[in-house]
Amino acid sequence: MSKQSWSGEKDKSPGLTAKGSSEPAFGRVRSCLWPIYSYEVKKLLPMMLMIFLICFNSSVLRNMKDTVVVTASGAEVIPFIKVWVLLPMAVLLTLLFTQLSNRYSQERVFYIMTSGFLICFTAFAFIFYPFRDYFHPHALADKLEVLLPLGFRGLISMFRNWTFTGFYVMSELWISIVLNVLFWGFANEVTRIAEARRFYSVFSIASCLAAVLAGQASNFLSKGYFVNMRILAGRESWEQVQIVLVSVVVLSGLVTMGLFRWINRNVLTDPSFDEFHHNKREIKKMGKKLSMRESFSYLSNSKYLIGIAIIVVAYNLVINLVEVIWKDQLRQLYPNKSDFNNYMNNLTSMIGIVSTATSIFMAKILSRYGWTKTALITPVIVLLTSIGFFAFLFFRETAFAATIVAMTGMTPLAIAVFFGSAQNCLSKAAKYSVFDATKEMAYIPLSHECKLKGKAAIDGVGSRFGKSGGSFIHQGLLIIFSTLQASSPYIAAILGCVIAFWIGAARSLGRQFRDLVASQTASPPEELRIKEEKPLVQQAS
Repeated sequence: MSKQSWSGEKDKSPGLTAKGSSEPAFGRVRSCLWPIYSYEVKKLLPMMLMIFLICFNSSVLRNMKDTVVVTASGAEVIPFIKVWVLLPMAVLLTLLFTQLSNRYSQERVFYIMTSGFLICFTAFAFIFYPFRDYFHPHALADKLEVLLPLGFRGLISMFRNWTFTGFYVMSELWISIVLNVLFWGFANEVTRIAEARRFYSVFSIASCLAAVLAGQASNFLSKGYFVNMRILAGRESWEQVQIVLVSVVVLSGLVTMGLFRWINRNVLTDPSFDEFHHNKREIKKMGKKLSMRESFSYLSNSKYLIGIAIIVVAYNLVINLVEVIWKDQLRQLYPNKSDFNNYMNNLTSMIGIVSTATSIFMAKILSRYGWTKTALITPVIVLLTSIGFFAFLFFRETAFAATIVAMTGMTPLAIAVFFGSAQNCLSKAAKYSVFDATKEMAYIPLSHECKLKGKAAIDGVGSRFGKSGGSFIHQGLLIIFSTLQASSPYIAAILGCVIAFWIGAARSLGRQFRDLVASQTASPPEELRIKEEKPLVQQAS
């Protein structure tokens, strides 16, 4: 990207203060909530609305997929889905994205991929779920249950309810492909590091508020006027709820594509953005495009990209290891689909509230503590909350746990679910506020091709490897111990090792990020005064 801004103007001081600039300094409140200059609003506002709608859909779909799968088959089916269906589909869609990116413009790829997801969700709500009894091979699944050991029950359930499995997979991949690859890939291309320090805090606030709204909107749509209307098909209340929620998801997706088209037509008009708008064959002379195989080869030879891949895989591995155990207990506490979905919706809103509070201070946190310390917030929070969750899980039969039960009047199962919910809430809040922002900032200093293909490999497939790795672990332990409860001590030990590795990778990546930014700046301006870069400013000068 040139030294000019998106509008073709020379950069004005994009820092939190306007030292050395004609721009007025931000006030204390505005520097947290809206550290944006007036000339940047045209660019930022549509992008903020886009991430709001994409994250709104992500939250709605996340709760729906868990409700559909866990209440029908139990939490033990999730590890099998993530290994045998989700990982292959992630690889296939990443291959598709790569092929489309080599053939079409980045703008057109966004429309094609997003439309495909919306079509799949519509087909599930209006065709596959209402007629699920015709599609599900119950007779064959019953025979397999007799032949195979008890540890394969999750695999059989995945096959029995294959339409539910498909919906679960596409909902998961919406987050990986549409949010992480398509939107963040676009944002990283049109945002500079100095802007990202401010823009990404606003994006984090928008995504967190989307989670709050999604949770409460889902509950309202589930219980309100729209359910049990005669115009809605469906033999049961939950079936009608799905139709309403999927309709909202599709509408939000269409609005997102409209916003994306508007920003490409009215904002990204500088010649430097031609690659977004034109067919790749028209600009082939600009450089050779990497194949998917070459993308992974390039990734394996880049220590910097490997560092990003490690923190992405580690996060998804850790979350998957804990979440499966927690959801198994949640299903026991709330076996009814509507009750389960309502609990997940309320938890999603709480995650949004906590992460919004953190996101408000994101710009100041990055400015004061630098990239590395900010990136370490997430693994430290995950470590502390996991210790609390597993501590009660292991010792809930002791006198201390009995005292807690007597004081609260709650059952041991309810308290275990509460601790698991707290772990889930705090760890995901950290992910949505600080983890995503720092991870995406790490891509910005890279070249266009490296961002596009490296990000597709890491966020499209690497995140799935993390979740599938956790699922492999769960599968092996389920075959040995038959239940999630019996295998939980081994999960806790593995969890500690992964988090330690994650912390080490984040520290290493932070040093590389600092060096890369400094090496690209011949004379570092005020906008790059991130705390951890200060020692390199003198060196670069």
